[in-house]
Amino acid sequence: MSSTPHDPFYSSPFGPFYRRHTPYMVQPEYRIYEMNKRLQSRTEDSDNLWWDAFATEFFEDDATLTLSFCLEDGPKRYTIGRTLIPRYFSTVFEGGVTDLYYILKHSKESYHNSSITVDCDQCAMVTQHGKPMFTKVCTEGRLILEFTFDDLMRIKTWHFTIRQYRELVPRSILAMHAQDPQVLDQLSKNITRMGLTNFTLNYLRLCVILEPMQELMSRHKTYNLSPRDCLKTCLFQKWQRMVAPPAEPTRQPTTKRRKRKNSTSSTSNSSAANTANSTGSKKKAPAANLSLSSQVPGLGAIPNCSLNPGRDGDLCHSTAVTPSGQFKEKH
Repeated sequence: MSSTPHDPFYSSPFGPFYRRHTPYMVQPEYRIYEMNKRLQSRTEDSDNLWWDAFATEFFEDDATLTLSFCLEDGPKRYTIGRTLIPRYFSTVFEGGVTDLYYILKHSKESYHNSSITVDCDQCAMVTQHGKPMFTKVCTEGRLILEFTFDDLMRIKTWHFTIRQYRELVPRSILAMHAQDPQVLDQLSKNITRMGLTNFTLNYLRLCVILEPMQELMSRHKTYNLSPRDCLKTCLFQKWQRMVAPPAEPTRQPTTKRRKRKNSTSSTSNSSAANTANSTGSKKKAPAANLSLSSQVPGLGAIPNCSLNPGRDGDLCHSTAVTPSGQFKEKH
């Protein structure tokens, strides 16, 4: 039975470049493809439960989504947590969008111990608007994604930096309203700001207030407390953390290291080293003692204490000067 191109073990006679591609399951970009398909399956009846399931499928529990762009009043940067991500995607469609998908071109992947980073400098977010008029918006920028390196391969961080955008209107619509100046004037106006609808921008501004309130919402959901009691509890705990002195790091008690007794094998080496040191000290001591005895007449013995024990094990010994000018040690 001859193999066919549909056979997974088929090898093309034209070389390795014509063989079957690696399965998409191991490629992070395939997760974006799956996310686009899931967004296309959205219906008008999709409720909050559908959006929560969507976020659970593609985002980690501690995921963050960041958008950076520049408006007329300056640069903006919004970062939202996992609990606010489902609502962000739903606001895109509430602003008149009927279709949303992402296109990644020439992306670079880097593998780490527990994550995979995808850096795409030519990413396009394409939205199809049905109202107020039929318009296709292409928002271009840089998308950096961090996936967890496991079977689920969910997104841990999402950072989209918007550089530019284009709003495309079909020529057929312009031809239909060529004789109507009011409609043409309306068509010439932008329906988005940096590719984002007013619904999405207002939600991002609201997230600046909602994000710090996640602790209150979580406490209310966990302990079933009233909003006022949740606020009191959170403020009291923060006040305790501010008033309480910082905990000092525990220091391990310093233990004095005792000198180990040298084994019999190293006794000879240490004794030889001590002998060499004592010999060197003997050579240096006479010069020093000679100068002292010459300066102080009648000085007969100069005590000399050393950390190295002498021949009899004493730490202190003396050096005597003989009438002939020679030196003799006394213990």
